[in-house]
Amino acid sequence: MTAAPDSTARSASDGAFLSVTTSDNTEVLRALASPLRLQILQLLHDNGAMNVNDIRAALGLPQSTIATNVIVLEESGLVTTKTIKGKRGQQKVCSARFSEILVRFANGPAATASESVEVAMPPGLYTSCEVAAPCGLCSGSNVIGLLDVPDTFLDPQRMEAALVWFGRGFVEYKFPNNARLSHMVLGRLELSLEVASEAPGSASDWPSDITLWINDVRIGTWTSPGDLGGRRGRYTPRWWKTQSSQFGELKTWAIDHHASYLDGTRLSDVTLSDLSLWDHRSIRVRIGIEEGAAHPGGVNIFGKGFGDHDQDIVMRLVPATGR
Repeated sequence: MTAAPDSTARSASDGAFLSVTTSDNTEVLRALASPLRLQILQLLHDNGAMNVNDIRAALGLPQSTIATNVIVLEESGLVTTKTIKGKRGQQKVCSARFSEILVRFANGPAATASESVEVAMPPGLYTSCEVAAPCGLCSGSNVIGLLDVPDTFLDPQRMEAALVWFGRGFVEYKFPNNARLSHMVLGRLELSLEVASEAPGSASDWPSDITLWINDVRIGTWTSPGDLGGRRGRYTPRWWKTQSSQFGELKTWAIDHHASYLDGTRLSDVTLSDLSLWDHRSIRVRIGIEEGAAHPGGVNIFGKGFGDHDQDIVMRLVPATGR
């Protein structure tokens, strides 16, 4: 996977546009400082995707020289690569990410966007869902609709839900893409939520593989140990029966320019550049059980007013200057 440049990018009619600053984009500037690497970028811009051997032939240079410089371009986020099967083993195919690059000396909007931005999303404000029983929704004062009836997840009252649970499937949320709106030089995206498995009643030993996707990209999976109960959640309302799910664990997924993490531990090789954040007005977050999961034990998502943590699903966008 490639590391995205600390930059402002947007879709343009002839391709993607990249704006970099002299203070925050040293990797990009270093990559652009080589005439050979500029030649490679020009070649990819003119011809489209090319493998390393084709680039070598076009420039008349040793393959090792081309491969070394392609790695620099890849690490700076200016080039994406993928490995495919060729006639003689594996081939590394390269593509230029941007058709235009602007170096800015003056402080623009991207250089001044230094504050982290947080958005809290109630569990019931999902924009898409596909769930299977056992499933249900409840607000801080009552159950919404019918229990174990997936069609209830389409009830307009779902917006009031502070607890959402289902045995299979997913719920998906659309967060505003505040990084794009504010021209933020994004360094890290974090998603924090209180979550647990979903068992009949509650069961401390009920593992479930709960997976997170962002913009259809699989970030990684956390295996919840169980559907936690045995005591009332710190914020769970008194009317909610004690035999049911009471609280979960607060988990934080984070994605930066190097990898993805779960509670600070490396989870996968997915980076910010894989999420195509600059191509979309929203950031789509999907939480659910992956088809074929080893432990399909369902999901409970606790929002503000339920569980042990008085918060909804929180997305935090951290600027690169704040790392």
